[in-house]
Parts: sequence; C-alpha cells; structure tokens
Amino acid sequence: MITRRTFLTTSAVAVAGSVAGARWAWAQQPQQAPAITPVFTDIRRNVGFFTGRGGTMGYLVDAKGVAVVDSQFRDAARLFLTGLNERSKSRPVDRLINTHHHGDHTDGNIVFKGVAAKVVAHAKAAADMRMPPGATQPPTTEQLYPDATFTDTWREEVGDEWIRARHYGRAHTSGDAVVTFERANVAHMGDLMFNQRHPIVDRAAGATLKNWISVLERATKDHANDTIYIFGHAGANLPVTGASADLMRLRDYLTKLLDVVGTQIKAGKTREEILAMRDPLAGFETFGRFPNPNPRDPLTCAYDELVSA
Repeated sequence: MITRRTFLTTSAVAVAGSVAGARWAWAQQPQQAPAITPVFTDIRRNVGFFTGRGGTMGYLVDAKGVAVVDSQFRDAARLFLTGLNERSKSRPVDRLINTHHHGDHTDGNIVFKGVAAKVVAHAKAAADMRMPPGATQPPTTEQLYPDATFTDTWREEVGDEWIRARHYGRAHTSGDAVVTFERANVAHMGDLMFNQRHPIVDRAAGATLKNWISVLERATKDHANDTIYIFGHAGANLPVTGASADLMRLRDYLTKLLDVVGTQIKAGKTREEILAMRDPLAGFETFGRFPNPNPRDPLTCAYDELVSA
C-alpha cells in the first residue's frame, strides 16, 4: 500500500444558487485558486498517481504508451502535463480516461486538447459533461469532451499495459467507472472511493447509496487480493491509495449510515431533526462530523433516498 503521500482535497464542493442558471457550480474554479504542490508518486509497473488540486489522477508511462486517468482542474492539469512530458519525453497521450463527469476530475481535459489522441468515458458521464444535471444550459467554457464512450466495459492495450474501464451501475453518480491497469494490478476508483471522509452523493446525477454499497462489493470481487486502489479523495493526512479493506470500510460506513437514518425515520424523527445530526457516525469517527445539510451531503441523501424508496 502506498502511504507516503497525503492528499488534502481542495476540490470545489461548494453549492451555488444560480451560476449561469445551473444548480451547482461544481465545475467552476474559485476566483483565487490555492497554491498547488504537484506530486507524482509511482506505484508499480509504470503506473502511478498525481495529486495537485482536485480528484486524484492516475497515469501510465512506458516506452510504448501513455495513458492518464482524470484531469483535475485546468491549472493543476497544466502542472501535471509538464511533469508528464518530463517522464514520457513528450510522447503524446494515447488515452485520457474520465472516471465520471465532475469538474474536479474533468475541468483539466481542455489542457489535453491536441495532446490526447482519444478521451474515454462512460456514456452517461460524457453526456453529463456536456449538460450537467440540473443545468439549464450547457457549459460556455471551451472543453475537451470524450469522443469514445461505453455503457458496460471498455478495454484497450496501451503500450505494455491492458487498461479496462468498467461501469458497475449507479453509485456516486450514474456514470462512474473503475479504471484498471490489469498487468500492474492497480485500479483507479475515481469518486467511488472517499478514504475515511464523508463522500459527495450526487443524487441529481443519479447517485444511490444502496447501490453504491453493491458497487464497492462487486468491484472488490473483480480484483485480486493484492490490488492497489487509487482513491478519488481522502480525509486530511490520509493516503489516496489503499487496499480492498478500505473499500469495505466505506461500504460499512454507507451501510451504517442507512441503518441509522432508517432507524430514526421509523422512530418518528422529522427530517429537520435527522439532518441536524452532526456528531460522527459511531464506529466511523475518523470520517469526522457531518457537514451542514445540502443536497450532496450523505446524511441528506440517505434520508431522501429512504423516504422516496
């Protein structure tokens, strides 16, 4: 397990009332972006991960091929591409793969225009990039959108590595993909994995906590016991890589969350009373206190999902 680097997520999770008619300003960068410390960390067999600003990126660089998973925000993507060119001797990027549509994973796609031969994503993620759920008009900034999409599985050889992207169903969004470097035995989970921190649950984009539990279980069964997983985000001072046990811990957190909220509903607690909970979930104290209620916080989404079932 890679534990020597930590990642403090600084992606824009802020909710906005009416920015360009959209319900959320997820893909927009702050006016004053924080300073970025770009860090490349090799894992094994030419595969590694990058932390800068946004969801963790993955990369493959070998003598015959280059592939990138996600692109963070465009300022971080530019720093990434500079470092990648040093490693690859400025080889073109054969494939840029997006794990889902959120801006902290895709805003930097535009930096790869003219560099990436092809951009790959799940069909729903590609559609949501072009028209974000809840928006009244498409994004107006220039962007590089996926030109190769899939519904279940995509698989291709890049250099000396086979790369597979698989969609297990609705979870964090309705277009999440797990990207696996098969020979290196490394799997990029995107935002299907928040390591010991409260996850973002995008119900407007089709998220479901119940199926997220199943997705984590199915993804674990599809990989070897010694697979190294790259996480989209992690809690403060926690690693952005780990093992299947970390996936199962998030599964157990989601299970406990639904159980606790379901018990409160059956006890006759009101929505306001349940969403007023702030203390950490018992047994999952490292995840921290619950955030203030918003349509993407896990407590709100657990309640809304259970009462609408």
